Amino acid sequence: MLTELSAKNFKSWADIDQMRLAPITGLFGTNSSGKSSILQLLLMLRQTAESTDRALTLDFGGERSLVQLGSFQDVVYKHDLDSGLSFELSWDFDEELEIDDPEDPDKVLFRDDQMSLRCEIVARKDGLPRPSVVTYEFADQVFTMQQKRDSASKFKLESEGGFTLKRTQGRAWELPSPTKCYGFPDQVFSYYQNAGFLADLQLEFEQLFTRLFYLGPLRDFPKRVYSWSGAEPADMGQRGERVIDALLAARGRGKCINPGKHKRKRTLDEQIAFWLKELGLIHSFSVKRISRNSNLYEVRVRKQATSSEVLITDVGFGVSQILPVIVLCYYVPEGSTIILEQPEIHLHPLVQSGLADVFIDAIKVRGIQILLESHSEHLLRRLQRRIAEEKLDRDSIALYFCDTDHGHSQLSELDVDMFGNITNWPTDFFGDEFGEMKAMTEAAMHRKMEEAG
Repeated sequence: MLTELSAKNFKSWADIDQMRLAPITGLFGTNSSGKSSILQLLLMLRQTAESTDRALTLDFGGERSLVQLGSFQDVVYKHDLDSGLSFELSWDFDEELEIDDPEDPDKVLFRDDQMSLRCEIVARKDGLPRPSVVTYEFADQVFTMQQKRDSASKFKLESEGGFTLKRTQGRAWELPSPTKCYGFPDQVFSYYQNAGFLADLQLEFEQLFTRLFYLGPLRDFPKRVYSWSGAEPADMGQRGERVIDALLAARGRGKCINPGKHKRKRTLDEQIAFWLKELGLIHSFSVKRISRNSNLYEVRVRKQATSSEVLITDVGFGVSQILPVIVLCYYVPEGSTIILEQPEIHLHPLVQSGLADVFIDAIKVRGIQILLESHSEHLLRRLQRRIAEEKLDRDSIALYFCDTDHGHSQLSELDVDMFGNITNWPTDFFGDEFGEMKAMTEAAMHRKMEEAG
């Protein structure tokens, strides 16, 4: 799970300093305040980790990418290539990671349950990015690969913390630049006798992002008929277009959800039906094959217990919009990180509140992490209420308000006390409610005075 993020000179952010990331991390604030940019940084790193081009420092995306950011100059703060950009990520593991001693396989060299990566990126003469510093911290050891002062293409590897790198005997040669923004070049493993474990560190970074999933704010319209070829998607797709594929794939492999102690396990279909009913959207939900040998399916729902069963296209739009959100929470592997943009879109305020309970349940029973960007006061209020009711631990949540000042974004962590109160509530956080009521009262008094006169 991601635990902390820092960044400098990324889009509208001059500086994000040690932003704490919790199981539920919520970003709120005005439009164009930089909320989405924080999420885009993580999505860019996922694209980079997945890219097959080892010479590509950062993958800014294309037409089919999770995020399209243009060029290095487009993402650098104020488009100033001379400033470069940097980021630092910290994350932890469910179980301790053990690194064996390359000189004694029976001995554990390092072990820890957390790690961090820091990278500094500068512009080449042609404007393309290149890493100048890549640093991993693990088990009180620091391994840094950085550019030499006298050359932009020559690098050195250093270690701090007590471990000594042993150079292979023979004539010394120069080390090339890091691979992508996080990896060590192959020459490192030939140059040093005992540096093979560094490959394990960069592999952990890559695996971190194989467990990161994304659902965008614009979701597909429901369909009267869905076709399924037997594919098993990794997620719902950016628009939730693969949600029915995911449900059918989970059904085929017998996927079950353990809702907690003394509760029977539920299939994914049952879990989704439970939440749709709990949120008051529908009474029942099912995905049915049209005919015995067909690969075509219908999604049927019943609005109330006494209602007739109808297709999902014949009920409110909200069901199809929230369906990918709920399925994603219970479909991805346990321990995954999910990024959600405006999960509350097209939902009634009461359902927006209930969505907070879905997230709380998902982090508890599945150990997932949810990073969300939202404009929903109702969702936030429910999270506050659950803290007051002691159904949500304060350490399990991190809430932030994003704003802009003279063109650059600012981040403020909301201080939530044990009773769910936000003690540093920003001015006009969700609009000027008091001002609206005051203006309405004054208008009413003015009209009454006119009528009386």
